[in-house]
Formats: sequence, structure tokens, C-alpha cells
Amino acid sequence: MQLPNSNTDQFDSLVDYAKKINQLNGGSAEAVFVIHDGQVVTEYYGGTHSHNQASRQVDEHSRFHVASVRKSYLGFAVALAVFEGKINSIDDNVLDYLPDYDKNVVINTTLRHLLTHTHGLSENGSGELIRRFAPGTNWAYEDSNIRMLTEIVERVFDKSLASLLQERVFQPLQLTRTGWPAVKDEELVSVIGEAGQETDPLSDSMKDNAKKLYVSAKELAYWGYFHLKKGMIDGKQVLPKEVFKMATGIQSPLMVDRELPQNGFLWFVKEFDAKMNEIGKDVPLGSFQILGVTGPMLLVVPEQDLVVVRMFNKRYNYDGKEGYLYYIREFGNKTIKCLNTP
Repeated sequence: MQLPNSNTDQFDSLVDYAKKINQLNGGSAEAVFVIHDGQVVTEYYGGTHSHNQASRQVDEHSRFHVASVRKSYLGFAVALAVFEGKINSIDDNVLDYLPDYDKNVVINTTLRHLLTHTHGLSENGSGELIRRFAPGTNWAYEDSNIRMLTEIVERVFDKSLASLLQERVFQPLQLTRTGWPAVKDEELVSVIGEAGQETDPLSDSMKDNAKKLYVSAKELAYWGYFHLKKGMIDGKQVLPKEVFKMATGIQSPLMVDRELPQNGFLWFVKEFDAKMNEIGKDVPLGSFQILGVTGPMLLVVPEQDLVVVRMFNKRYNYDGKEGYLYYIREFGNKTIKCLNTP
């Protein structure tokens, strides 16, 4: 797929804001990619792959480590499993799919709880699964649910998450700069650590490589565009629309605290304004967003036929004086301001 390019200066102030935040945070690389009304209207690349003087310039081929943005791909895989009947319902008990887990800890936890961060599970210092709160009663951002969902997907499809996505999504849609690389190459952007040092996620010794997804800014924007169009590309339904409707619709259980975030299949979805939601107050309802700890951000605004990608390469998002959520929301607010400014 190749969208027409109609670059404008409408989002120049958004690009300037992204450059400012990245500089304040100590990153070396940045990109902003905007699709509006089916056309690429902004495509900006800046900086270098690391602070090394000999480092490569960022360009359209540069692939960023997207950290938790990968969860949108996992959410898609779970939705695909539901659509194909490999998972009966997201209200199924987790133990139906992972019977070897501690029943005393996981009891009454459903796939819906895992998908919406309302599961209440965590890990102690020894790596053992523990319960922090009853499922469906609160919200917490943890990694245990991601590992469990990945394991479920790989069991029901009988293949790795990476292989599944390569076969069903990346290869058919010709996404050649999206994937889990085994070795470092010149297109991979380094991650800058807290102390300003260059780090290499590929050297991580963990058994599971799920956290090592690298994506170009363009292909991440296209991933958002597939969700915006619910799998309909150039008049053809290339992926089931029901999968995207599940993934980006509100799936959070009804809870007493209305200030907690709302989620789809791991996406943050704006059903109403909430104190803990990471989507800006000026961004229309029905929008959905995913964010990574190394700075990548994908915002989809169906009401405005809009997809926006921001890429950075510094571990931990800039928190300044206001806290990181303020600056994440402000990026969304500035996006809408640009859109509404002639």
C-alpha cells in the first residue's frame, strides 16, 4: 500500500513541539508522520541514530524500538483469535487457556481483564505471580498480562506471535520495516538510556524477544491507518473489519472509579475524559492511542480521518515539571489545534 503524498505546513508547529520535547529529554532521533483524509500531509525526520558523531541520519528507512506500542500488535492477534474462533470469548477465564498457572492467584481473571489492565496481577521480587487487587475493580499497568496474552496467542495459533504477524499482516501488506530483528543492522535506531548512554535492546538476555519490535515511522502510521479504515484498503477488505472493531472499541469492565483509563484490546480509547487517560482533552471522543516508554506514540482520530505518529529514541518519556502524561496529552491537543488552524 502506498498513500499519496501531499505535504503541507499545517503541522509544522507540531513538528517543532516534538523536536523541543526530544531535545529536552536528551534523545538523538525523532520523526513525525501524519496521515489526513487518506494522504500523507507531514513526513519529518530529524537527528541521528545515536549521539555518536558518526551515527547515521534519521530517514524514512530508520526503524525505532517501539517498546509498549507493540501491544497494539498483540491486541490485534488476540482479536484475530476471537474472530477465528480460537478464543471463544474475552470473558473466558484465563485458566481455560493457561491451566498451569496458580489457580489461587489467577482465579476469576478473564481475558477482558488482561486486555484492559484491570486484572490485578503483578510479580514479586522473585518473579512469582501475585495479586494486587480483585479483577475488574481497579487499573494498573503491568507486564504480567502481556506475557500471559502472548502465551495464549502462541498456544491457540501454535506459532510465535512474530511468525503469526509476519504471515498474516506484515508480509501480505508489504510491511518490510516492521518486525523483531535477530541482529542489529544500520536501519535500527539506538535507544538512549537514562544517563545518556547508547543501549541495545537486542542484547537483552531475556528469553522472550517480544519487547524488541522495531518499526519505521511510516509503517507505524500505516498500522494506525489500517485500524482507522478497519482493514479496508483501496476498496478491498484485506483484513477482517470485525478484528479492528474489537481491538479499538471500549472493552473495559464497568468500574466505580470513572477517572481510570478506558481500553480496547490494550489500546487506550477515549470514551470520555478521565484524569488517568493519556489522550488529550481536545482530542475527539472515539480516538485511540498507544504509547511506548522509548517515546513512540500512535494516535488515531476517526472523527477527523487522522493518524499521527511521533517517534523518539530516549528511554522514558519526558516528564518535565508537569509529569509525562501532561506532555503526552499536550501532543494530542496540539495535533488537533494544527488540524483546526487554516
